Amino acid sequence: MIDGVKTKALKIIPDERGRLMEMLREDDDLFIRFGQIYLTTAYPGVVKGWHYHRKQTDHFVVVKGMMKVVLYDGREDSPTYGEVNEFFMGEHNQILLQIPPFVYHGFKCISETEAMVVNIPTEKYDYQSPDEYRVDPHDNQIPYDWNRKDG
Repeated sequence: MIDGVKTKALKIIPDERGRLMEMLREDDDLFIRFGQIYLTTAYPGVVKGWHYHRKQTDHFVVVKGMMKVVLYDGREDSPTYGEVNEFFMGEHNQILLQIPPFVYHGFKCISETEAMVVNIPTEKYDYQSPDEYRVDPHDNQIPYDWNRKDG
């Protein structure tokens, strides 16, 4: 796994009324700080990526549908420089994914309906000076192909 990336199996508490899923608690080992919480979505087959942050650590939870979340370690001083990680997250694999600063990340909706990601970043979004550095999802130096791999 890419250095600094962590996952947490999520606790789901079902009962006759429905279910509750805890995502991130302040007493979790991987909790750093709270910036804000937001929801982002993707339609089937859509790729959103690549980007990275210089300050912010992200915490992704896919709450509806399925996403393929992909990370690339472009940090030249990292022991996992050049490594790619794929995480299949969502209704069939409920995990929280912690993504450290300077790790490129993106996702693709792999379900038949819109997928929804909740992110709990450590920093709030700064509209005047966003901590977001984008790279084209298909035309870049990242050794990854977003196409489905049949076989």
